[in-house]
Amino acid sequence: MSDPSAPALQLTGLRKHFGDKIAVNDLSLTVPTGSFYGLVGPNGAGKTTTLSMATGLLRPDAGQSLVHGIDLWREPLKAKAQIGNLSDGVKLFDRLTGEQLVTYNGLLFGLERAEVAERVADLLKLLDLEQAAGTLVVDYSAGMTKKIALACALVHAPRLLVLDEPFESVDPVSAANIRDILTGYVQNGGTVIVSSHVMDLVQRMCDHVAVVAHGTVLVAGTVDEVRGDSTLEDRFVELVGGRTHAEGPEWLRRS
Repeated sequence: MSDPSAPALQLTGLRKHFGDKIAVNDLSLTVPTGSFYGLVGPNGAGKTTTLSMATGLLRPDAGQSLVHGIDLWREPLKAKAQIGNLSDGVKLFDRLTGEQLVTYNGLLFGLERAEVAERVADLLKLLDLEQAAGTLVVDYSAGMTKKIALACALVHAPRLLVLDEPFESVDPVSAANIRDILTGYVQNGGTVIVSSHVMDLVQRMCDHVAVVAHGTVLVAGTVDEVRGDSTLEDRFVELVGGRTHAEGPEWLRRS
């Protein structure tokens, strides 16, 4: 059984190599239960690799992932039952319709067919996908695909929702609706981890944040603790570095 007093996610000493490249380097992170946790970092920082190892999509070279106290790699079925996962770049069964895809995911988690049908209808309505329910996912736009993947992650009512770039390609109205859904989910006892490049969005949505670079956590804590007296974006640039102030090549300038 899961430990009700345990953090939603406890990562300890995660490490992953791809050939000579160190993608994640002895990364540790604690995500409190009931938090809305932002994971931010530059491209190639190791965010997606970290979340893949944290949720069982990729086996680490070393380290441990505990989901509500359950060791993910010792008891994968128990741990994964706690997780709703929207992973960036993972292929969906896109020759199913949207309704079929979400139904399939609900049945995989052992839900009764009648209960799945009710939940699928609720999610399609909530995500404004009712009109596209009978359309093959392969014919969805990028934003619609992101929303149907979120429905798949939510259908079994997980305790922990892990979302890798959930707002990428999503229009502003849909993004606002998704934010409302996630905020309500956290208010009702769930935990959300979201990776994003949009600092303003993370600053407005999240109560905790970790800045990741070169495969390790540079700083983690509440949003207020991490940003201090500046904005989260300014603090991020300060920590990560790489900001240039060049005006560009002379041929781009207009006299």
